[in-house]
Amino acid sequence: MKRAAVAVVGGGVIGASIAYHLAKRGVRDILVLDRGREPGEGSTGKATGGFRAQFATGVNVRLSLLAREKLRQFADEIGADPGYVQAGYLWIASTPTAMDALRAAVAIQHSAGLTEAAEIDAEEIGTINPAVDLNAVIGGAWCPTDGFISPMQMLNGYIDAATRLGVKFEWDVEVSEILIETKRNTRHLKTSRGPVSVDAVVNAAGAWAGMLPCGDRGELAVKPLKRQVALSEATDLLPSSMPMTIFVESGFHLRVRNGRVMLVSPTPEASDNSLESGVDDDWLDSVLVEAVGRVPALADLRLDRHACYAGYYEMSPDRHAILGPAPWCDNLFLANGSSGHGVMHAPAIGQLLAEFICDGVASSLDVSALRPTRFSERAPNVSTELL
Repeated sequence: MKRAAVAVVGGGVIGASIAYHLAKRGVRDILVLDRGREPGEGSTGKATGGFRAQFATGVNVRLSLLAREKLRQFADEIGADPGYVQAGYLWIASTPTAMDALRAAVAIQHSAGLTEAAEIDAEEIGTINPAVDLNAVIGGAWCPTDGFISPMQMLNGYIDAATRLGVKFEWDVEVSEILIETKRNTRHLKTSRGPVSVDAVVNAAGAWAGMLPCGDRGELAVKPLKRQVALSEATDLLPSSMPMTIFVESGFHLRVRNGRVMLVSPTPEASDNSLESGVDDDWLDSVLVEAVGRVPALADLRLDRHACYAGYYEMSPDRHAILGPAPWCDNLFLANGSSGHGVMHAPAIGQLLAEFICDGVASSLDVSALRPTRFSERAPNVSTELL
């Protein structure tokens, strides 16, 4: 029977970050198992590559600040370029209610240490992004140190760095069950390549985390949510230096990536939540109409419909990560439910989860707000986040 001191279920950027940080702490015999045939076949490879610290809860702001510091050290520590570019995040409000939400979020960001975040008026928005139609705009929020990252460069960097430290990655392996064979300890994984004996397990299975059977415990509160991304044909209608630009009321946002305009608009009520259906043509039509209405410079934009794609967010009930030891099993650890923020928070989550496993507590940051027991305690995080 194959054996591992720590088995990480899920080889996306969060799982790879956890494996690297454990190995860096001196843990040996780490095995990462992923259902994909190669790195990036899950949510990491479909991430849009935004990075922000502009959140509406202190714990998410602080996660971003820790991740940001690690991104700045990434090349020296990991030996790869994470693609971190400070292009900024620009939030735009057209109603007093939306503006009040942004104003409240800026206050939280300042108290959590993101002092460069600022409330701005319509004139300032026009200076930061001249392409935006300002007719209905009343104000917004801006943070110049937010911007973009490269999910695949981060993933491959962590895989290579972890491998140099002795971590083993296995692809095209389905983990079908975490077997709890004593009262509060798991001892085996059931996989498509046979059982694996373990001392500890990390569930980093992304959108599929809640579907992984684990003894007789209650359901892990993580569900997949389909997200669609529209990509244009190659164009120079907008500059590559344009910040991520987000319209608060609808959640519609856009950026330029690799010479294409990327359009995203949440579809939480989508009737078909399966990736097999691909990107919905009606959604593509509607997101293009909204893009032209918000940014008139895109009037002649043409979508590359074959390049458009869909992926999954891993949603928790309060749209915050679930991080720490599982309450029903002493040697099972959870890194789930990042709700669309997984790639940007992966450097921080990897370090914090390694601290939970090695030290019994996360010492770099107070993440008690992300404890797995908060839902049974009826203490979810309360936020006005749209994305």
